Amino acid sequence: MRNLIGDVSSAARILPELNGETLFIRNGKDAFVYDDQGRRYIDTALGFGAVLLGHANSDVNEQVAAALADSAAPSWAHVREHAAATTLAAHTGALSKVIFTNSGSEAVHLACRAARAYTGRGRIAKMAAGFDGWFDDVSFGNVSSDEANFADGQRPVTPRTTLLRFNDFDDVERLFAENLDIAAVILEPMLANAGCIMPAPGYLLHVQEVAHRHGALVICDEVLMGFRLFAGLAGLQAGLDPDIASVGKAIGNGVPVSAIVGKPHILAGFEEGRVLRGGTFSGNPMACAAVTSTLAQLDDADYQRLIARGEALRVSVEASFKAHGMTVSTSGYGNVFGIWPSAQAPTSYAEALECGDAEFSKALHLALRELGVLVMPSPYGRVYLSFAHDDEVVEEMKAAFEAAASKLAGRFG
Repeated sequence: MRNLIGDVSSAARILPELNGETLFIRNGKDAFVYDDQGRRYIDTALGFGAVLLGHANSDVNEQVAAALADSAAPSWAHVREHAAATTLAAHTGALSKVIFTNSGSEAVHLACRAARAYTGRGRIAKMAAGFDGWFDDVSFGNVSSDEANFADGQRPVTPRTTLLRFNDFDDVERLFAENLDIAAVILEPMLANAGCIMPAPGYLLHVQEVAHRHGALVICDEVLMGFRLFAGLAGLQAGLDPDIASVGKAIGNGVPVSAIVGKPHILAGFEEGRVLRGGTFSGNPMACAAVTSTLAQLDDADYQRLIARGEALRVSVEASFKAHGMTVSTSGYGNVFGIWPSAQAPTSYAEALECGDAEFSKALHLALRELGVLVMPSPYGRVYLSFAHDDEVVEEMKAAFEAAASKLAGRFG
């Protein structure tokens, strides 16, 4: 009897069998993970975006080990937490107040609590097909759910959550005409978990303007995109002025840590004790050590070179499939992008439903896995690159995609 349900505690980690074998990872280092048989794979899931420096980064691990040796759970205020908060806030502009949490879902949940407390309103609006965590309120309308693809006049709504369509300018105005109780809109700089759907020019700023005009806050969900394009928030790079942001994943290079950052007056209720916050492990010494070490290294990282390397990979992937009579497009950025079996990448979730092909995505996963490259098997999966994915690794990936394209041509060409 196996006691662990489905072999994993998170459904996102379920992979299909290959040649009758289930994949179990033993360890990882730099751009690679190794299975329980010792086979090496280039990893493009990277903790679903959490591992940006590369697996088992030596400095991060040393700092985390030192924190663990001091005490995993000292209960009270400890010497690493202020330093980690100051380090993080140095990268987040006007969002200068910090509360640490343990996961992206927790951070978004706390950001929503902050917005409700500040505005006195009860409902949060999120992007249909966006992923802002797996807690009940914000898992409403996640990708592949029935409610994510809604028609005009049929907006899904619960007492605490409603949806709007990503990249639909008019739907933003309709949202506020239909709902007078919106505390905040959760914005993602890119609809990543729907396959990296890019925002239309001006869309993010439009949502912010309409939300603020109606007295709602803007929560920038940066759990995935924060520190992905530069050492800071993608929303700030796009010109946004959010009230709160949720961050996580890359700020700890795979060590479980997240946070909300916000403007002081927005988060004052927490400081004054009027709004509840807690968490036995929130801001624990290991998480704080990981944040301080990771961000110091990201400050010195060559983002432009990494992204350029990934953009070259995207071009190569598309060219490889084209050479074998298949049409494939990519969407996103060089260090995080989706792959679509279509001539054009989707610009909306409705288009993504048309472009996505679960059989193609699964077949591509299996073909690449046999070649030593791990990609997500979902139509809405993402290819991540870390700073450990150097030129040599990317060249190996290009060759694997070429071989996979050749293998899949007869079936999908």
